[in-house]
Amino acid sequence: MQKRFKASTYYFNRLMLPVRLRRFGRSLCMSLGLCLSLLALPLYAAQTQPVLISTLTPVADWKNLTYITQAFSEIALKNEYDVAKHKVRKWRIPVRVFVEHQVGDRALHTQLVRMHLAHLAEITDHDIQLVDTLLDANLHLVFTRQSQWESEVMRLMGPSSAKNVHGSVCMGKFALNAKSEIERAWVIIPVDQAQMHGKLVACVVEEITQVLGLPNDSEKVFPSIFNDKTPQDLLTGLDFILLKLLYNPSIRAGMTAAEVKAPLQILLEQWQRDGTLIHADKTVRQGQLYPLLGY
Repeated sequence: MQKRFKASTYYFNRLMLPVRLRRFGRSLCMSLGLCLSLLALPLYAAQTQPVLISTLTPVADWKNLTYITQAFSEIALKNEYDVAKHKVRKWRIPVRVFVEHQVGDRALHTQLVRMHLAHLAEITDHDIQLVDTLLDANLHLVFTRQSQWESEVMRLMGPSSAKNVHGSVCMGKFALNAKSEIERAWVIIPVDQAQMHGKLVACVVEEITQVLGLPNDSEKVFPSIFNDKTPQDLLTGLDFILLKLLYNPSIRAGMTAAEVKAPLQILLEQWQRDGTLIHADKTVRQGQLYPLLGY
């Protein structure tokens, strides 16, 4: 659950930032005091054909039911650094998020987190809220600096995570109980490092989303924030569907790949009939971060 370096993406975004985003970001951020930070935010890149199923057509590939099922298995039932077979992992208890600020731009960072948490709560229908004290939290998010990056990962996540900091921009981790329910989570974002690579928003969005129970990164899943080879910095329609699947009551923590297959099929067929799939790309852009970035 790490956002990796994409130097070429940062170069592209800095040079190709469109006028409409610059104008929109400038007018909005003046009122929020966020101007310089928002102007450096990266954009979506052109989309290409998904690779899990080679016979799909390029336009609406990800909406294929088999493709979505494979994508769910790839992202929800696997981990980045092992090859074990995992069960469904999700929160049952309310998620309470405490943000620790070790660097400046507190208003910017809090606003980004607040907007994304509101979007996740709306998509999943799960109780997700910011809290004022660490004692009340079960998700601890730290905005730090690169010089403290490794020591903060060691402090909160332990040596097994610390050994993976090199080549990563930011990191998230969660802890499970015996039922595969997520009980605690941590996200660490070294702000200067993330900004240097144009990935501050991407780190906020991806890491918080992943600690909800979608922990794997995969080049096989596209378009998605979970694919480190593509510069998706906000949730895509496919990510929206993966979150809705995971937090549907019929998908329970502890279910195996075999057990989850039938309810996934039922849900996807229902969403194909009622238009949820076809409208997912449009629906996901109702999140507060999208107009903030000029979409």
